[in-house]
Parts: sequence; C-alpha cells; structure tokens
Amino acid sequence: MKIQVDCREPQRIDQFLASKLPELSRSRIQSLLKSGDILLNGSKSKAKQSVSDGDLIVVEVPEPEPAEAQAQEIPLDVLYEDDDIIVINKAHGMVVHPAAGNADGTLVNALLHHCHGQLAGIGGVERPGIVHRLDKDTSGCIVCAKNDKAHQSLVGQFAERNTEKQYLTVVQSPPTQPEGHIFTHIGRHPVNRMKMAVCNPGSGKTAITDYKVLYQAPDNTCLVLCDLHTGRTHQIRVHMGHLGTPILGDPIYAKPARQVCQPGRLMLHAWKLSLDHPRTSERLAFLAPVPEAYRPWTQACELGLE
Repeated sequence: MKIQVDCREPQRIDQFLASKLPELSRSRIQSLLKSGDILLNGSKSKAKQSVSDGDLIVVEVPEPEPAEAQAQEIPLDVLYEDDDIIVINKAHGMVVHPAAGNADGTLVNALLHHCHGQLAGIGGVERPGIVHRLDKDTSGCIVCAKNDKAHQSLVGQFAERNTEKQYLTVVQSPPTQPEGHIFTHIGRHPVNRMKMAVCNPGSGKTAITDYKVLYQAPDNTCLVLCDLHTGRTHQIRVHMGHLGTPILGDPIYAKPARQVCQPGRLMLHAWKLSLDHPRTSERLAFLAPVPEAYRPWTQACELGLE
C-alpha cells in the first residue's frame, strides 16, 4: 500500500506508520522495516529515519503461509444438512475462518469436527467449504459446501446473484425515506484501511441494497429489512451509515448515540437465505431465528418475525 506523508513536523517513520496503520503492531512495523518491505521514497528505510510532509511510503505486507485448520468441538446451530451442503445459524462473535489473530475457535474449526473432515477442498486449507462470509459480529444464515461440486455451484450462484439474502438490522435513527434502493460503489476507506466507504466508480465495486423500515420505536431506533443484491465487505453497514442512519452497536461505522439503548452487539442478522440446491436444483429457503437482542423491536412489529 502507498501512504503519502502529511505531517507538519518531521517524525520517525515507525512512529508515523504506527499512527496510520493501527492494524499493525509496533513490532510488526519494526520487522517489516528490517526485512526491507517498507520503502521511503523508493529506498529501504530504517526505523529511526525521519519522514516529512510529501514523502511517499510504500508498505508491502507479505502474505503469511496458510496453516491447515484443525477440527474443534464447538457447538453449532444447524439449520439444514445433507450430503452436499450444511446451513448454519452463525453465532454473533464467531469468526468464519482462521486468519491472522484467529487461528482457532472459528466456524471452519467447528465444521471440520461436525462434518468429520468432509468439506469442499477448493477453499484451501484455511477455508474448506466456505463459499461466502459473514462478519464476526454478524449472526445468521451461512451455507457451506461439503464437496467440490457443491462448492462450484454455490460460488457460481453468489457470483451470478442467483441467491436471495435478507438481513434484519436496527439503526440509530429513521432514514429520510421509509424504504429505498441504494446503488453506490464501495471500496477501501482512503485513510482508515480497516474500514470500507462509498467511493467513485473507478475506486470501488458496485454495491446494491434495498431497505424497508419495519418498525420505528419511541426512541426513533428502527427495525429495518435489507435485501442484499451484491455482497461487498461491510455493505449494509456502509450503506446505512451513508444514509445517516448507522447500525446500532456498530463499533466501526457508528458513534454511540445519546439516549439510545446499547444492545451490546452489532444489530445485524442474516435472517433469510434462498438458493438452488447444487444437486437437485430445488429452490430452498432458510430462516435463522431472530436473536433475543431484537425482542424490543420484534415484539412491537406485527410481521411475525418472532
């Protein structure tokens, strides 16, 4: 990644990068400097070297060697299972697959134990069976493939938008319009690389969301149904923030709202998933029970969500 230095006073490069790249520890930055993976104005740099306004830093973070995921006995809420697919109601707080900082305790670790290793291998040693993802803090429906043929079919359906994905979310305030169609482009945030953002067409990918307010509470928080037509990273979170109505409990895209209840979790739930069975082509629809945290809104909503 390229970083343009914007500091008024000269600053050590390691200190500057620590402030700009919070996802990298100080020791990791020091290691990258020593290995020559950080260039300052085209040349290798040392930690004590100073940067000034206008300097260009290029950071190359090598991809770690993938480690094979291990089976772990972790309880799963199985919504459906056969010889080809398994559909899980993923718990809030569970990471989908192993990655840096999350080597175990993931959905993949649990699936390897539950399925006795029978998962599609196309996803690689870190992501066997995985065809789509949910954020760690998002709960709800996720489908996984148990063989390579099913994996190919499901990946194709997601790519061709032949799946239907409906999410329930609670936002801090009502949107200007009670229902609408959001068409934007989403890409990496220009400053905070941990975030995504609405951007120009040339800088991101098409992102389409339809939404409808189901219930507005006395404190103006709203239960909203979102139909996802694309699957960009943090799509609903970015789109709700773009409307000026961030999701309740979102630690990245929302500031804690005054006089609004804080549920202690991201209020985003993958409620319904529809797809064609990879073997029979039968259209299937799966519903993940609405979490208890939604009860203050679903009890008052006359749509039979409970």
